[in-house]
Amino acid sequence: MSAQPQSFLGAAANDTDALETKEWLDALSAVIGEEGGERAHFLLETLIDHARQAGIDVPFSAHTAYVNTIPTDQEERFPGDIDIEERLRAYMRWNAMAMVVRANRLNPDDGGDLGGHISSFASLATMLGCGFNHFWHADDGAHGGDLLYIQGHSAPGIYARAFLEGRISEEQLLSFRQEVDGKGLSSYPHPKLMPEFWQFPTVSMGLGPLMAIYQARFLKYLHARGIADTSKRKVWVFLGDGEMDEPESLGAIGLAAREKLDNLIFVVNCNLQRLDGPVRGNGKIIQELEGEFRGAGWNVIKLIWGGYWDPLLARDKEGLLRKVMMDTVDGDYQAMKANDGAFVRKNFFGKHPKLLEMVAKMSDDDIWRLNRGGHDPQKVYAAYHKAVNTVGQPSVLLVKTVKGYGMGKSGEGKNTAHQTKKLTDDDIKSMRDRFGIPIADADLPKIPFFRPAEHTPEARYLHERRQQLGGYLPKRRPRSDEQLAVPGLDTFQAILEPTAEGREISTTQAYVRFLTQLLRDKDLGPRTVPILVDEARTFGMEGLFRQIGIYNPAGQLYTPVDKDQVMYYREDKAGQILQEGINEAGGMASWIAAATSYSTNNRVMIPFFVYYSMFGFQRIGDLAWAAGDMQARGFLLGGTSGRTTLNGEGLQHEDGHSHILAGTIPNCVSYDPTFAHEVAVIMQHGLKRMVQDQENVYFYITLLNENYPMPGLKAGTEEQIIKGMYLLEEAAPGPLSVNLLGSGTILRESQAAKGLLEQDWGVSANVWSCPSFNELARDGQNAERWNLLHPTELACVPFVTQQLSRTSGPVIASTDYMKNYAEQIRAFIPAGRSYKVLGTDGFGRSDFRSKLREHFEVNRHYIVVAALKSLADEGKLPAAKVAEAIAKYGINVNKINPLYA
Repeated sequence: MSAQPQSFLGAAANDTDALETKEWLDALSAVIGEEGGERAHFLLETLIDHARQAGIDVPFSAHTAYVNTIPTDQEERFPGDIDIEERLRAYMRWNAMAMVVRANRLNPDDGGDLGGHISSFASLATMLGCGFNHFWHADDGAHGGDLLYIQGHSAPGIYARAFLEGRISEEQLLSFRQEVDGKGLSSYPHPKLMPEFWQFPTVSMGLGPLMAIYQARFLKYLHARGIADTSKRKVWVFLGDGEMDEPESLGAIGLAAREKLDNLIFVVNCNLQRLDGPVRGNGKIIQELEGEFRGAGWNVIKLIWGGYWDPLLARDKEGLLRKVMMDTVDGDYQAMKANDGAFVRKNFFGKHPKLLEMVAKMSDDDIWRLNRGGHDPQKVYAAYHKAVNTVGQPSVLLVKTVKGYGMGKSGEGKNTAHQTKKLTDDDIKSMRDRFGIPIADADLPKIPFFRPAEHTPEARYLHERRQQLGGYLPKRRPRSDEQLAVPGLDTFQAILEPTAEGREISTTQAYVRFLTQLLRDKDLGPRTVPILVDEARTFGMEGLFRQIGIYNPAGQLYTPVDKDQVMYYREDKAGQILQEGINEAGGMASWIAAATSYSTNNRVMIPFFVYYSMFGFQRIGDLAWAAGDMQARGFLLGGTSGRTTLNGEGLQHEDGHSHILAGTIPNCVSYDPTFAHEVAVIMQHGLKRMVQDQENVYFYITLLNENYPMPGLKAGTEEQIIKGMYLLEEAAPGPLSVNLLGSGTILRESQAAKGLLEQDWGVSANVWSCPSFNELARDGQNAERWNLLHPTELACVPFVTQQLSRTSGPVIASTDYMKNYAEQIRAFIPAGRSYKVLGTDGFGRSDFRSKLREHFEVNRHYIVVAALKSLADEGKLPAAKVAEAIAKYGINVNKINPLYA
């Protein structure tokens, strides 16, 4: 943990001229009183700067005292009815508890607990209530609505509030975590499972803060480009102090400060506990986080102590109480709240006789009531008010709370609080009494829910507050109101045509041409969001720099070194490109913000995020899964794809598995095209599905950096390309024939193998382009399921089966990916036909493409040998022919399997 600042008492002990010190302090106090804090701050900064210029070492401290940032006399006063709000919070606490306990106590069927969490909401209830009642706007047309990243484990409390509002029924509460029948409530915030309720998935810890930062930046981007007025909107992010250990939680806070995201507010619930124990038992997590955020340039608001502490702090003239507050570590603070007032008197105030004297007239119950800041509605309101009115900086609130607040002996302040989901009868009764829930003793065993009648002051207040803030939250828009037309395929005719001799291109160039053409469309061009992670020149996209500019809220304050070139590096306040630097996680977070804009902003945006395919799903897989949950719509482009395409780059740059990973995400549609016309057909189809039809899918398309002739689109194959398989080259008539399947770069090896088979061995071959083995597999699995469940109806035939039934002979599939990729369709090969799969299992390595394809045994020679072996296995060729081919092509049969090499 970083070093703590020297305490006031420690500094006083070294004072060699107390009178002079008092004069300086009096002068500063006078400035504060007469001219305000900003003037005082300016003078202090000027003095420090002057001292440093004079050669005096003035160490920087990112820490302030362990007290509230906002002095009591500067707090904005709470405007609501504090008593009614306290009763509403009590009802929500009770209902959240009842929902979880009943799910785990009264539903023992099926032999297992359903889980759930009580303690996180227990510590957050005051902070959430303050936001819902006074700060968080819904989208009412005039205000686009605030965006809430709710701490995932507090979901029961959000449901409890929605129940009081009449948005969720008692039947749904009773079906908490029971979703299969379609009426339950999801365990955590999941837009996929509750598409009109939850906006963002947040329980994969660390992703919420990362995504939220880029979401806030994307709101600024939309405003700067004139697409939507987002000036009134805020992004609120609720985090746990333990969650801040995730690298993603702090990984982008520099971006937030650099781009002055004053529409972003982090609220870190510092209940001092992780899932298993203290966050910083030997230290102080609030001080540590203060240093992190202040050092990064954030506005830090610490809310540590509740109002019951104010009189004691006012009497602390010598700074003794502040010193003990600073010196006490978090592990001890946790113990204070896990015990009682007598324990606090002895172990906290007992650290100095004068502190014991300070609380001598207070009973143990009075001491126990000394509250933490996060449970004081007045102080929470003041902190929120200061945050929303901060200009030019993102804000973080570090709010001290008690985990399991109100849970009694079973959970409050205990290490076991997070896992506690079964309260004892005594704890339930204690909670009823502590929060004044109007439920009789006789009814307690049933743990009933409680909702005040509609005519009561509490119910009226609850609804009035939300009506004044534009409606109810959380709320998600499942479809945009916008209707945007997608240009026809003929718009991209230039990409569909065969390339002229000497004008070979790569599929990456085909993508760039498609994107360039789309940018010219009057409706979709402005909605296109190219996202780069510092590899524009790798993918031939640098021409877009000057054409549409790179978004930077400050514009371009320098003259770029390449200003004299046509494709110079141009930054602009209204730039269209999001250039994230070397930062795949940031690029994906920006992509998610754009890909869900139809929901969060009622603006359809079309993001295209291109990156080295190796640095996609395996690096940002958790974000890709979250994108599926959020019903994202957009294009991910994996450049330099495949395990043998990238000359010289080696193991960590060669991707042979991204399509296998993409296939694990149900609403990710993935393709590995070989030719420019396939790229155009797939991308235009993707636009229709995602933009025109507003279907909740996103596309992953791998691209190649090899230039070769493009054959052009064969009319009538468009639908087959989309389904994943079409006949590219037909076999010549002959007694022996095989079927060669391929995708991406290795399809061209299959084409070359066709020539060798016909020339050297008298075997004709059909060459099938298979842009998506994943889509073929899903189609086949759907057909099998239909046939299983409809045994008396006409059988459904998988598309692979349909296509291959037009031909005869063995089937050999070859790709630049692991064998598992093409193995997925084995079950759908027509009966009686052999199926061999070649793939690039093993680690990548550096060499020329031809050597790599030989090493991984996927080149034309291995394809020929596999075809001949298949014919031999069927008794159509002697096995000696296979051995002859192995010798002819110089294949080393004794080399190590590339999987283990």
